[in-house]
Amino acid sequence: MKAKDVRRGQVIIFKNTLYSVMDFHHHTPGNLRAMVHMKLRNLMTGTQLEHRFSSTEDIETADVFQQPATFLYADNNGYHFMNSETFEEVTISDEMLGDGRYYIQEGMQIQLSVYEENPIGVQFPQTVTLTIAETEPGLRGATASNSPKPAKTDTGLQLSVPPFVNVGDQVVVNTETGEYLSRA
Repeated sequence: MKAKDVRRGQVIIFKNTLYSVMDFHHHTPGNLRAMVHMKLRNLMTGTQLEHRFSSTEDIETADVFQQPATFLYADNNGYHFMNSETFEEVTISDEMLGDGRYYIQEGMQIQLSVYEENPIGVQFPQTVTLTIAETEPGLRGATASNSPKPAKTDTGLQLSVPPFVNVGDQVVVNTETGEYLSRA
């Protein structure tokens, strides 16, 4: 596959390591050749890097398969999931899960990304429902147009919510951006 055809979310093999494409930008500066600027995340260590590719450069994509799984529990070894097809227990490290740890809940159904029989990541649903654990008290008559206030969910996610949201309220959160969408 050519670099210009790579899209966000794809897994590529770069320098013999698996990277997830977090962001990309196709750029043609003046009379120079076109290039693709990519922001990549190492799937084994979680580190990020940026690299420029020629738009015609060949990029090797990884054959990543999705398998349904259920979150069981977390401990010092990582996050434990049960593969819903084979019923095997799979452990994902904190580094691999990244910010996903803020969205995960007991019994949650997710998609496990697998490369050569090894788990490399987790795909969450577009939105999750979380409970607000800490926030300033709400004001009577507050509307959504008022300025947002900081809040913390029971999973540890820090986000901004409208002033009418109180401790104990359940809110819908976008897992890609970490932003408040609505009350549940």
